[in-house]
Amino acid sequence: MKIRHIDLGERPLLLAPMEDVTDIGFRLLCRRFGAAMVYSEFVAADALVRGVNRSLEKLTVCDEERPVAIQIYGKEPSAVRDAAQLVVERANPDVLDLNFGCPVKRVAGKGAGAGLLQDVPRMLEITRAVVDAVPVPVTAKTRLGWDQNSKIIVTLAEQLQDCGIAALTIHGRTRSQMYTGQADWTLIGDVKRNPRMHIPVVGNGDITTPDEARAAFERYGVDAVMVGRATFGRPWVFKEMYDALHPDAHTVGDVVPSDYPPMSPDWKLDVLKAQVRSSVERIDEYRGILHIRRHLAATPLFKGIPNFRELRIAMLRATTVNELFELMEQVRPLVREHHA
Repeated sequence: MKIRHIDLGERPLLLAPMEDVTDIGFRLLCRRFGAAMVYSEFVAADALVRGVNRSLEKLTVCDEERPVAIQIYGKEPSAVRDAAQLVVERANPDVLDLNFGCPVKRVAGKGAGAGLLQDVPRMLEITRAVVDAVPVPVTAKTRLGWDQNSKIIVTLAEQLQDCGIAALTIHGRTRSQMYTGQADWTLIGDVKRNPRMHIPVVGNGDITTPDEARAAFERYGVDAVMVGRATFGRPWVFKEMYDALHPDAHTVGDVVPSDYPPMSPDWKLDVLKAQVRSSVERIDEYRGILHIRRHLAATPLFKGIPNFRELRIAMLRATTVNELFELMEQVRPLVREHHA
């Protein structure tokens, strides 16, 4: 699969853009485990234009994680265009992605993100403005439609393609569904099979296992699969999926310091510790640990361990790396026994 000149290989897996999740440290880890391209947290166009430091910090990328996409959102064509130019000047991303799919009220309720599914002419105006303004490939990510009665994606995909986007990612839910229910890949397949479509189509939604990733490629014919929430506390999911999709070209296992065999429970615990270190190095000890708590709370490595509640609470309350790592070492024999 290619996005213009960017070759992502056969059956590529992409890391979805997720707020407070896809920071540079996490992106690097996912790239090393087999993600063909990674996306930044989404960034508000208005905040970039105003020079808000927190938003500008999200533009930090490094050569090791390339190809990398930076995703922006907004509702005013001029502001999104100006923000796109600023992103290219500051970060020189390989791809600039437009968020037309975020369903949360503070974004969609203000007419940005998935809110633009109710104002397609404005969405298309934004897209044309950005495509004309920047030299890098522009892509878009959206949903099936606003609600069950307005699943417009087949027509919308053609319209966005006509605006000049280089690839389209489709999340298999409507805005009204938020993240509930099951993702419906049927319309994603219809978009891919549309003979008028010639740009790559990326499918997204509920891909959590190697079998689900393989089925998405085989049943719906998508050019790539984007993985989101399944990566929480589980960046090695890319290695699991990549190795299943490409059995003759396994990803390397020594991407983190560990004395244990790749994919063993002990090794996975060391991966989580590497995430902690990266987060702390990037921010500071206190805020870095706060940032990583979502992954520690969500990781399947700890699911189902008997009598684990008190130790889990202690880990989520830890405020120093030494304290957290001591607790994680207490967890190690429990993890080893539980996953034996």
